[in-house]
Amino acid sequence: MAEDKLYRVALREALTEEMARDDSVFLIGEDIGKFGGAYRVTDGLLDRFGPDRVVDAPIAEEAIIGTAIGAAMLGLRPVVEMMTINFSLIAYDQIVNNAAKIRYMFGGEAKVPMVVRMPGGAGHQLSAQHSHSFEVLYGLIPGLLVVAPTTPEDAKGMLKSAIRSDNPVMFLESMSLYNVRGPVPDGDYTTPIGKAAVRRRGSDVTIVGVSRMAVLAHEAAKQLEEEDIDAEVIDLRSIRPIDWNPIVESVKRTSRAVVVEEGWATYGATAELAAGIQERCFDYLDAPILRLGGAQVPMPYSLPLEKMSIPTAEDIKRLVRRTVGKREVDA
Repeated sequence: MAEDKLYRVALREALTEEMARDDSVFLIGEDIGKFGGAYRVTDGLLDRFGPDRVVDAPIAEEAIIGTAIGAAMLGLRPVVEMMTINFSLIAYDQIVNNAAKIRYMFGGEAKVPMVVRMPGGAGHQLSAQHSHSFEVLYGLIPGLLVVAPTTPEDAKGMLKSAIRSDNPVMFLESMSLYNVRGPVPDGDYTTPIGKAAVRRRGSDVTIVGVSRMAVLAHEAAKQLEEEDIDAEVIDLRSIRPIDWNPIVESVKRTSRAVVVEEGWATYGATAELAAGIQERCFDYLDAPILRLGGAQVPMPYSLPLEKMSIPTAEDIKRLVRRTVGKREVDA
């Protein structure tokens, strides 16, 4: 059985169940205890588990991550909440030079089983220092696992997998998905890290979406049905590692690909996807791979400008029409 739940509630359930299952799991972050988290994901957990396991930290991201790394090395399983992925840049040195490298540098004798939950993305008028998608900054680092679930079911299942992993996991949550509702299975389950999900089967073009763009890709694909364009949609889910098999199998059938991310496309996740598809599927492609990303600007505060800076389903449809050779339809 499955019950419809909000994305944020699914995350809370994962944290609650893992903390109840394993005493070594604890939470640390800014305003996650008494306030319940900036996005209410940790609401009520302080009352249930107490201040030793739900730690309200000072505004010092480098210290928060450093504390979590030390705790993980000594046998605990910390789950860090960054108030926004933008703030994780303050702790980037700790993440890249310590969390990602310690297991390698110690020959496997030490490990860092920690999760860093990071809300990101735009659309809420939070301006340039609170609104970006930095998947690529963590996806390029060996030693990290980087995931971005798009459904409530995956949010819960992948967070459970992340907490149980013996590797540091960067857990990216689009702020625009927190109020999305969807079915969440009953009971204890996990969703594997490193596996993409085929959200829709199609024969004319493959659309690969990263984070919230996978949701918009599915929306665009359904609308393109009215234009007799049959699009397959793949939700990447894991940014490191990338699950190439379903992408390659799809592109070999459709012979066309569009790849979409919310972040800047230059040097971005779509650059890696486009290069990887070209290397693996060159002989099967009937058109150039097209990629779509956000506007190459710091995110504006102005609502009209912010909307212009974020890819939309209409933008995805426009690229799909181009790659399948169809003319633009009237708006």
